[in-house]
Amino acid sequence: MKNEKTFITAAGVIIGLIAAALVYFGNPANMGFCIACFLRDTSGALGLHSAAAVQYIRPEIIGLVLGSCIISLVTREFAPRGGSAPVTRFILGFFVMIGCLMFLGCPFRMILRLAGGDLNALFGIVGFAAGIAAGVFFLNRGYTLKRSYKMQQLEGFVFPTVQIVFLVLLVAAPAFIHFTEADGGPGAKHAAIAISLAAGVIVGILAQRTRLCMVGGIRDAILFHETKLLFGFIAILVSACIGNIILGAVTGNAYFTLGMAGQPIAHTDALWNALGMLLAGFGCVLLGGCPLRQLILAGEGNTDSVMAVIGLMVGAAFCHNFGLASSGEGPSANGKIAVIIGIIVVTVIAAVNSRRQEA
Repeated sequence: MKNEKTFITAAGVIIGLIAAALVYFGNPANMGFCIACFLRDTSGALGLHSAAAVQYIRPEIIGLVLGSCIISLVTREFAPRGGSAPVTRFILGFFVMIGCLMFLGCPFRMILRLAGGDLNALFGIVGFAAGIAAGVFFLNRGYTLKRSYKMQQLEGFVFPTVQIVFLVLLVAAPAFIHFTEADGGPGAKHAAIAISLAAGVIVGILAQRTRLCMVGGIRDAILFHETKLLFGFIAILVSACIGNIILGAVTGNAYFTLGMAGQPIAHTDALWNALGMLLAGFGCVLLGGCPLRQLILAGEGNTDSVMAVIGLMVGAAFCHNFGLASSGEGPSANGKIAVIIGIIVVTVIAAVNSRRQEA
């Protein structure tokens, strides 16, 4: 157990430093890694939404999936499975994304925002923990989406292959792929493709080996009093924070700015920051992992996680097509309604699937 905690902590340190470095190399501030934001950008590049400011095929996502796939093949953990309530998982992924885009970031970016001095993330953490606690409440009452089933090897390779296709499209940049124009918004800010892809592969390998999950750490602490995953969570925060401070001192640019107002790609509405992450945390517990974990499992051949990722991408497109996503000015009225609907829908899903089985 001691060695396992050390490995998880070391992985967290490396991931935090990579996230800070990605901002230095061109990614948006406090967004070295954000699964929700990067899936949203990819959705836009593929034409699923028309928000010109957030359109770019993010190599980090491709790298995460391929890194997980490669290491799981090496360790013989690649095991295609699926068939566990795929439509429900799609819906959960859809509403998790609505919660993330209310907050303007996934659980991963929540930690990175705090590491950059954004105190608005504290309200997100409170809501996130509350959402996880709600999910644990239903886990303790028998919540399950039933078993998954072994599938053919070929089925497990479909999603990683799709990521390779996305990489080809990114490099070739055909006319039908949409990219944010220079200085046109967050989508125009990105590290070089090779750097982003390498970062994604490294993080994918580390996350696969450690089972790192932003939801799992808090969930396991509540359910089993097991804190090992929290060490990775804390290590990312500390190392990214130190990396930001060092980068600021060396370059003279503001990589760490303590406060709430004026933070990059963030708003100061505490209530809706909390409620957005409450929805995200609640939905992620029911899915069995955060967006990062879903991508890692998808790389291992888990088609149930692929359905969750597709739900995340469609949710991102829906948010930008119908004005649900927040902006630096704050949440939209449509977004607030969507988050409330999401909390209701996720609660119903949890309740319906929590009937205890007869002995």
